[in-house]
Amino acid sequence: MVLKPKKPTINIDGTNLTLAKAKLIASGANIKISESVKGQIKASHKLVESVGKEPEPTYGVNTGFGYFANQKISKNRLQKLQMNLLKSHACGYGDPLSIAETRLAMVLRLNVLVKGFTGVRVELCEALVNLIKANIYPIIPEYGSVGASGDLAPLAHLALPLTGYGMVNYKGKVIPASTALKKAKLEPIKLDVKEGLGLINGTQVMLAVGGLALFEACQMLNIADRVAALTYEAMVGSIDALHPRIHRVRQQEGQMQSAEMIREELQGSYLFNEETEHLRVQDPYSLRCAPVVHGTSRDAINYAYGIVERELNAATDNPLVFVQEKRIVSGGNFHGQPLAFAFDVASMAISEITNISERRLELLLNPNMSHLPAFLTPQEGANSGYMAAQYMSGSIVNENKLLANPACTDSIPGNVGIEDHVSMGMTSARKFRKIVQNSWAVLAAEAVAAAQAIDLRKVHPLGKGTRKTYKSIRSKVPQLKNDRIIADDITKAVDVLKCL
Repeated sequence: MVLKPKKPTINIDGTNLTLAKAKLIASGANIKISESVKGQIKASHKLVESVGKEPEPTYGVNTGFGYFANQKISKNRLQKLQMNLLKSHACGYGDPLSIAETRLAMVLRLNVLVKGFTGVRVELCEALVNLIKANIYPIIPEYGSVGASGDLAPLAHLALPLTGYGMVNYKGKVIPASTALKKAKLEPIKLDVKEGLGLINGTQVMLAVGGLALFEACQMLNIADRVAALTYEAMVGSIDALHPRIHRVRQQEGQMQSAEMIREELQGSYLFNEETEHLRVQDPYSLRCAPVVHGTSRDAINYAYGIVERELNAATDNPLVFVQEKRIVSGGNFHGQPLAFAFDVASMAISEITNISERRLELLLNPNMSHLPAFLTPQEGANSGYMAAQYMSGSIVNENKLLANPACTDSIPGNVGIEDHVSMGMTSARKFRKIVQNSWAVLAAEAVAAAQAIDLRKVHPLGKGTRKTYKSIRSKVPQLKNDRIIADDITKAVDVLKCL
């Protein structure tokens, strides 16, 4: 009998999430609310209840929202106000987020609520946990958020099933939330004062979408260095450009890291032999400057990583409840600009990784540069070899360049001028996700071509790292001797790279 590995359990306390833990949560890790936070949650809600009974208007507690903030709401209409907020703001459109993204967004919102600055009940937090444990995942359309006041529309879709409204994915089927709750033997919750607003004011959907893409992008940077190292061997590249002192004197951290990784991959390679005859005095920039370009992307991704890790444990609600001061204060922590900037920068970083990868692919396929048969086919003319792989790569790089244009520099005001500057952070996150998804195929095309060039050149020995990469590619993609369906080679190589 084969035992399934036990899923880890992650305590949710508003302070300890990391991107690595977020990935585990998205992949199905168990969660539980830390007992240590329940006292703060209760005290926060008690203050909200008290303020809600006061005659003075307090935004988000006993007033309308946005343009209607000056409208005082009577006590007997406060609960209806919260429910109306969810229904009216559930105005998304398009394909639903993935289960992984949805699950993570639910937990990220829970992580905000348990910080005790939102003013919701412990019961609401537990109801959200029960939804997650029952694998009831709200259908969250990908369009609808402008990134301030946070992800209002997507979070409204996320929150509705708690109350028995909206549609959900339950056991692989899209059904009404009310039906799923019954099947899971859960009761819909009735929202209390401020709880509707507390569920939808924040950045957790863009954070889930962009955060998971960022986790994958970090993996991709290492793979890009490994593939570039393989191309170094395939092109008899000059290792002088990898000399540590060259990169130390420039003092750019990412550049030094990428240069070191490529050099480590090549340790033991024939390229270090003094008798190796190089094809040229200086290599083209896509080889010679690979550490510079890759390293700059590393620095950009590290910047985005820092922003995301802070946001994972941030209080992004509005207004915020400060129990010790006995104050409820309105501000702008829901604004998605930090994430919008981070994901736009990350988009440019990964787009450039594919930009330079496609150029190395061209070097490999070009007989004037590689001194190998054109398109790496041993039977020129009757066979086209990897000619079309460059077309595929070029088409993706073109799209990546367009997607890398920033979304955060645009702002379409709403709410009759109250929300007069927005971040478009969800657009930034979705673009970034698409770029990352695209980019594996570009790196795969370079890797397959590099392996083919190594076979045709019959060079050995390979480096201690490049040898592993080469063998991994060859375990799924055999040497190309006659034309075959190249799309199959690329697809198999993508799977290989993701597992390196």
